[in-house]
Amino acid sequence: MPDWIRVCATSELLPGETKVAWDGDTPILVFNYDGDYYALEDRCSHEDFELSSGPFDAEEATIECVLHGSKFDVRDGRALNAPAYAPVAKFPVRVEDGVVWTRDDRG
Repeated sequence: MPDWIRVCATSELLPGETKVAWDGDTPILVFNYDGDYYALEDRCSHEDFELSSGPFDAEEATIECVLHGSKFDVRDGRALNAPAYAPVAKFPVRVEDGVVWTRDDRG
C-alpha cells in the first residue's frame, strides 16, 4: 500500500477551500466540504485538464471543470453533467493530529 502524503494542517484548509497535493505524478485535489475532507484526482475525466482551476461550490459540493463546464460531486467523484460521463478517481483522506493526509491508493 502506498504511503500517505501530507496535504496540510487542518487550519490551512478551511470549509469551502481546496488544496492540491502530489503523490508522485498524481495531482490530488483535496476539499474541505463543511468540515469533511474529500480527495479527487485533479484531472477532468472528459479531457485531461486540472479541476483545481475551476470553481468549488461549497454549498452544492461540486467542482466545475473550466474547460467544458462538466461538474463533479466532490464526495464521490461522479460526473453530474455532460460532456463528462465517467467519474473522477476518488482517494482516501485521513485527519490525524490536526493534519490532513491522502494518497493514490490505486496500486
